[in-house]
Order: sequence, then C-alpha cells, then structure tokens
Amino acid sequence: MDIPYTVELRPDTGLYNAKVGIWLFLASEVMLFGALFSAYILLRVGAPEGYWPHGWLNVPLGTANTLVLITSSITTVLAWVSLKANQFGRFKLFHAITLLCALVFVGIKSFEYHDKFVHYEFTLKNGKFADGHMVENKLKQDGNSFTGYAVIRGHVVEDERELYDLNAHKAPAHEDIRIDGAQIAKMGNYGPWHNTYTAIYFTLTGLHALHVIGGAIVIGFLWGPGSKLWETDPERFTNRIEISGLFWHFVDLIWIFLFPVLYLL
Repeated sequence: MDIPYTVELRPDTGLYNAKVGIWLFLASEVMLFGALFSAYILLRVGAPEGYWPHGWLNVPLGTANTLVLITSSITTVLAWVSLKANQFGRFKLFHAITLLCALVFVGIKSFEYHDKFVHYEFTLKNGKFADGHMVENKLKQDGNSFTGYAVIRGHVVEDERELYDLNAHKAPAHEDIRIDGAQIAKMGNYGPWHNTYTAIYFTLTGLHALHVIGGAIVIGFLWGPGSKLWETDPERFTNRIEISGLFWHFVDLIWIFLFPVLYLL
C-alpha cells in the first residue's frame, strides 16, 4: 500500500506530507534556538560591568563563513530549480557545491575552536594576568601547585578587564613570555568552561555546527545513493530536495543571527 500525499497535496493543508513535517520540525527548532538566544541576552545583561567580552572572535573568519553559508543557500535553491527544469546534471553540480560549502564552513569553525583551546589565561601570584597562545607547555600540576614552565605568545596586564574588552583596551604587541610554575595561581584555556561567554558561545555555535553536519549528511545522501529515486519517481525526489533545502535555509538563517550577535556586538 502506498503512503498517501507523498507527491499530491493534502486537502486540509495544501501541502504534501513531508512539507507539513518539516515546517512542524522547524517550529520546534525555532523554540530551541529562541531559548538559547534568550539565555544569551539574560547572561549578557546580567554580567558585571566590564566583564562581558568584546573582540574575542575573528571577524574576518566569521564573515567568510557567513558568505560560505549564503553561497550554499543559493546553490541549494539552484539544485532544486534544476530538478524542476529536468536538468539532473546541473542538480548534481549545484548540490556538490553545497556540500563543499558545508565542509568549508565546518573547517573554518574547527580552526576557530582550536584557536580557543590553545589560548590560555594565567592568573599570577603577583596579581597580574598573562594571556596568550600556548607555544610550549612543560607545566605539571599537583593540586593547586604548578612546577615546570610554559611559554605563551601574548602579553601581561594588571587589570583582568583589559582582557575582556579588546576593542576598548588595545593589547600591546605580543611577544614570547616564559611563565614559571611557581608564579601561577590559576590557569585555563578559552574552552567552554572558561567563563559564561565561552560557555554560551560554544553552546550556540556547537549546536549550529551539528545542524550543519546533519544537513550535509542528508544532502550528501540525496546527492549520492538517494538520487536513484530520480529514475523511478522524479517528482517525489524533487520534493525531498525541497525539504532538505528548507532545513538548510533555516540553518543559514540561524547563522545570520549568530554572526552579528557573537562577532560584532
């Protein structure tokens, strides 16, 4: 028995089943990301004055990723249009570009994550703060005590707030700094555990990256083995491409909000 309304439109909604399903799913996604954006706003408003980071993220890389996702959104539409025009070869080309854009996006985001995990802040026993990227790590920790040394490429400040608003406090030229273990009171990298900002940053962008990866897997399947459906039921296959495209547009739209909120404001 065939499942009804996989191609023909439902009389009650005027949509085929898959489109009804994707719109319901996207509604739940709006609530998920809406809650996280709301959490971001509340955390930012509640942060002590001078302790909400500015300038911590690489704006050129964020801009590049924005352009990559916008391009992928365009090629997704062109892939669907190609099928409507009965041009399967052009569909394969445009969907391949979409997949390539997804890989580029994840690659750039992985580079940004790596940068945060090798970036360290040291609270020194003399009350100063050393901040920079780890060059050499020979430290050993025993409880709250450190032995050995570390070399970072960064700078030392007296007020920790100088590390938060990089737009207002221009950092001096970075140089290699050796820090002996005996000088260290506390240390940690800029992972999600570093502070409230990195926690919400990794949560929002990490969840978004998972959506990009999940969407790329679906698009990859439809580009590869799933494209065999075109030979037997082209209209239903075209509908599947439209549904995957709607999800991909949603993923792109979320990034359009994430980019200014996290990188620019």
